[in-house]
Amino acid sequence: MSDHEAGVGHTETPDREVRSLRMRHCRLRTAEGAPVAELEVLSFRVRFGAVAVCAEGVGGVETQPEFRRQGHMGRLLRRTLTGMADRVDVAFVSDGIEGVYERFGFVGAVAEGHLVIPVRNVEQATGGEPGTAVPGIRDGSPADLPALIHLYNTAHAHRPWTHARHPGWNRLVPRTTWKPGSQVLVLQGGGATVGYAVLEGRAFGDPLGTVTVDELVAEDAAATRRLLAAVARLCWQRRLSTFTVREPADSLTGRVARQMGCTYRQGFPPSGGMMAAVLNRSSLVRTLEPELRRRAASRPSGTAHGASLDALRRGDLIPDDKALIRLLLGHWSVDDAYAHGTPIPDRYQDLCTAWFPGGGGPSLPAPYAHRLDRY
Repeated sequence: MSDHEAGVGHTETPDREVRSLRMRHCRLRTAEGAPVAELEVLSFRVRFGAVAVCAEGVGGVETQPEFRRQGHMGRLLRRTLTGMADRVDVAFVSDGIEGVYERFGFVGAVAEGHLVIPVRNVEQATGGEPGTAVPGIRDGSPADLPALIHLYNTAHAHRPWTHARHPGWNRLVPRTTWKPGSQVLVLQGGGATVGYAVLEGRAFGDPLGTVTVDELVAEDAAATRRLLAAVARLCWQRRLSTFTVREPADSLTGRVARQMGCTYRQGFPPSGGMMAAVLNRSSLVRTLEPELRRRAASRPSGTAHGASLDALRRGDLIPDDKALIRLLLGHWSVDDAYAHGTPIPDRYQDLCTAWFPGGGGPSLPAPYAHRLDRY
């Protein structure tokens, strides 16, 4: 498709697959065919609690130097979002630029967080001798991916923002000459894979100053402790006192690490970062109706659920789409919305408190964007 304006035309390439994600390119070019601006649109499924919905994300945004500050990127984004709205109900940005995407309806919707775990704490909690090999740990291979995908989806099935990984998923960082890529540790138990850890690769020549785990997922607390012990052993060999795990505090890994003693560091950027926008409010609410009913199931309410959902779809209830997306994802609770100028009418208070409890509670885990699913 094309849209010529002021001598600059818009084009979109057909979808193609890039590292397990369907991608299309949206571009502006001059009448002579010279590139002006471009961006990527990626297709995936993302979770709002127990429901995974089709979504698209904006990435790779770039304007050629000679065409900057002329409004081209704004035109391209508006045109792209119009096309996205024909296909999906919600859009995401994995790493938004501060002060830019708010103008197009996006808002920060997930915080950045990670665990910092002292090696000594792990050794004391697991009772192993420093540097001792952990039974059942081996290096992973591509043949392990189906088991890793299953463990991941099982562990994070109700977590907002999490991508639903399909059977062909492979977002591990490939090995190259100057970058070793992802290192995978797999834990075997009873003839099956019961846990894994993906360590961030270290560029050739980098000092051995840190160990960072992009993901650590296991089927139970005992397997989690063994994986943490295996990472602690690597740190002991490198004479490091702490290591970082990129997992949310309310995950199984987070709970085990908190029992051992750790620090959880979380940041809430006022602008930029990981952002989301509602493209089709009524359709999105209709798709998420089973999830909203699930959240409200354990909380009695005198408010008619069907009528309240209708009010939410129409925008009579929570008319601000930016507030709505934060509430749906669990970035905000009802109290957070009120503190930021979005009050809830009294007749909807009980039901909205159940619908929008905020992440990190029993009915809704904290929203979290795992590193390997970002783009």
